[in-house]
Amino acid sequence: MQQFRLPTARDRHVKPQIYKDKLIDLLSGDLDFHDQDGRLASHNFHAFPAKFPPQLPQKFIANLTESRAVVLDPMLGSGTTILEAFLTGRAGIGFDIDPLALRIAQVKVTSLDIPCVHRLANTILTQAQKTAQLHRDRLQTDLKRRWDEETQSFVDYWFTQDTQIALLALLEEIAKINEEVIRSFFEIAFSAIIITKSGGVSLALDLAHTRPHRAKIVMNREGEVVLGSQMNLASSRAKLLTKTLRSPFDEFAKRVQQNIKGIVPKDSSKIQPSIEFGDIQNLPLPDSAVDLVVTSPPYASNAIDYMRAHKFSLVWFGYTVSDLGERRGKYIGGEALKDNVLEPLPSKVAAGVAAITDLDRRKGIVLHRYYAEMTRALSEMFRVLKPGKAAIVVVGSSVMRGKDTETAECLAEIGRAVGFEVPPIGVRQLDRNRRMLPASTTRNLTSQIQNRMHEEYVIGFYKP
Repeated sequence: MQQFRLPTARDRHVKPQIYKDKLIDLLSGDLDFHDQDGRLASHNFHAFPAKFPPQLPQKFIANLTESRAVVLDPMLGSGTTILEAFLTGRAGIGFDIDPLALRIAQVKVTSLDIPCVHRLANTILTQAQKTAQLHRDRLQTDLKRRWDEETQSFVDYWFTQDTQIALLALLEEIAKINEEVIRSFFEIAFSAIIITKSGGVSLALDLAHTRPHRAKIVMNREGEVVLGSQMNLASSRAKLLTKTLRSPFDEFAKRVQQNIKGIVPKDSSKIQPSIEFGDIQNLPLPDSAVDLVVTSPPYASNAIDYMRAHKFSLVWFGYTVSDLGERRGKYIGGEALKDNVLEPLPSKVAAGVAAITDLDRRKGIVLHRYYAEMTRALSEMFRVLKPGKAAIVVVGSSVMRGKDTETAECLAEIGRAVGFEVPPIGVRQLDRNRRMLPASTTRNLTSQIQNRMHEEYVIGFYKP
């Protein structure tokens, strides 16, 4: 097992009760951050489902650690925690099994020569547009050879032929960049024009919400219908199902210019984060090595299906639909049932699983898998944390067969079983336009489940 060399942090030797009191104060304070902009630095490089605002990890990092402390996010997602650790002079360590998450996070914390990036951006666009115009037939032939039959079918369904040609032309120019960190910057900009909160160059609607559906009506930039029904375009339903094609070249140019503004400046005093492929259930870290964990695990039962959205860009980077499907089955919260080790659960958690099982046996096993995986995850967090330190875990509840899984309360119970002390759980109200969750934005105040879907929970796990 790989062992990372960790920076030496100066422990403050805060008395345990003082530390716990501060943790409780933070959990009971404002965790909404609705009035604060989360698009600072490189946080806005790429859309990512259900990412928390940067102010959330920053609050705990600033108040529970000091300079050069080791901050871990073992399910790093888009890298929000790791970037905040980097910007505040801490040593960030991040692991994930999602290939797109690892790419995004690494680019976010990488300083680049901005004039060089500008020059290369102009070259990429000029040459890609020329190639698409002059070598269209060759690009069409290359597209047919690029993927296996299943992946080709996926690409053809979600991207028009003109869009495919433009995207391949861009990728060919990006691939010519020798310096990996700069090439990665442009690859993430490329991915970001596909996976977006709105718009984007595919035929998908709601792609960043991870529940995409194909547009029923597609219009060109001149307003002409080029694909789909000729239904009344003025109707409210038609507007929800309509998408206007965008130029990949124009979108790429805009995204690159936007991301250039967020490139983190070079600072030799900062500690470059360590970002690696790794499974939270088996972390390659020594015991008692970490000063703070801040992370947000997936929802149970693929309530937010990261890979369903990520494959739209990952297929362009050489992954097949089949390979990505296999990876999806390994994600915490997934629904695959083969070869899973179902840990024994605390009584309250087991009762919750049994209640779901009574309604739907398969869903009950899926939920048991989730809590078993989170048992191993929390055990690993406990192992790598220093005594007297904390793990901050941000979770939302899932709904199975109309029943709330009460995820936060169950994880708190599991945490106590593995040795943590758990103060009162913090609650934050979701700004749904920013959080990008797939549920309705209309809140039904008479529905307990709808209310809980507009909240998420911030659990503090304290290691005595």
